[in-house]
Amino acid sequence: MARSAVRAAATPASKAASKPAKRRTSRARPERQETQTCRTAPKTPHVVAAVAFDGISPFHLSVPCVVFAEDRSDGGVLGFEFRVCSIDPGPLATTAGFSIAATHGLDALADADTIIVPTWRDPDETPPGALLDALRAAHARGAQLVGLCLGAYVLAAAGLLDGRAATTHWAWAADFARRFPNVKVDPQVLYVDDGDILTSAGTAAGLDCCLHVVRKLCGAQRANYIARRLVVPPHRQGGQAQYVQQPMPPDLRGDRLSALLDWVHGTLDAPHTLDSLAGRAAMSRRTFTRHFKAATGTTVSAWLLAQRLARAQQLLESTDESIESIAGMAGFGSTASLRQHFTDAFRTSPSAWRREFRGV
Repeated sequence: MARSAVRAAATPASKAASKPAKRRTSRARPERQETQTCRTAPKTPHVVAAVAFDGISPFHLSVPCVVFAEDRSDGGVLGFEFRVCSIDPGPLATTAGFSIAATHGLDALADADTIIVPTWRDPDETPPGALLDALRAAHARGAQLVGLCLGAYVLAAAGLLDGRAATTHWAWAADFARRFPNVKVDPQVLYVDDGDILTSAGTAAGLDCCLHVVRKLCGAQRANYIARRLVVPPHRQGGQAQYVQQPMPPDLRGDRLSALLDWVHGTLDAPHTLDSLAGRAAMSRRTFTRHFKAATGTTVSAWLLAQRLARAQQLLESTDESIESIAGMAGFGSTASLRQHFTDAFRTSPSAWRREFRGV
């Protein structure tokens, strides 16, 4: 299981030396001062093309636009030529109820240095052959390919992710792994840098991935400048595990168990155990375990841990309580226990979580 927000592999053979790159982790390191211009040699400007299509999410398309299409010369970010390339003719309908027009077609991918597939409209729909052929040709000539969110489905459909590490939105990771068994899917991370092909988790993780592309091309200082202008972290700690929903199934098998779980929610600071909860429900240990698993889909210990982690998240985001106090209020007993479980679950610390979600 990955322990960081980012996975990385070797740099592309067509654009770098053959020795593998160092694996990037969520621990940021000081970087040396970069030169004024981006590392886009041998070709300047560096051409970035985003693929658009009918039924696209405007937010997903806007992510590469806001990172690569805006004029950032005042921050020393030079060398990008940005194109939106449509696979469909005419105005493109969006999921937000308005239409957009792209000035380029798939032929404009032919000389792009970086091609971004910002999402895909339907995992059940095989992408058009013309798009898949264009992506294969671009990869063969050494272009860098990026699949954001469900855009990973498109790269996988082209056969470009076989044998590689990749990610996609956590809600689709199991489906993705089933459809593309030759891809090494990591549902824990925000994005995967596998050299000349990058993939990201959903929605906002596309920003993380695009900023990483800028960091590769232009250095950390330029990427940090763009991040500040966008009012987002230059590099987020943790991975997708922070955001995976753990909903309570609606069928709680009767009022007695439902009332018990409501009571536990209000007393998470108490030392609950399987035996104490079974006794309160007036059930044998075995009967309670069976009913609990049927109602929640998990064990008592796993459910309690999930509730305590959720309480800790809520307290970190909405109060000024100390980490020690939060550990007690959420039922962890000690700060060491809270930090250990929090890090195991979310790949980040309680303090970093508070900074991330409260900006303090």
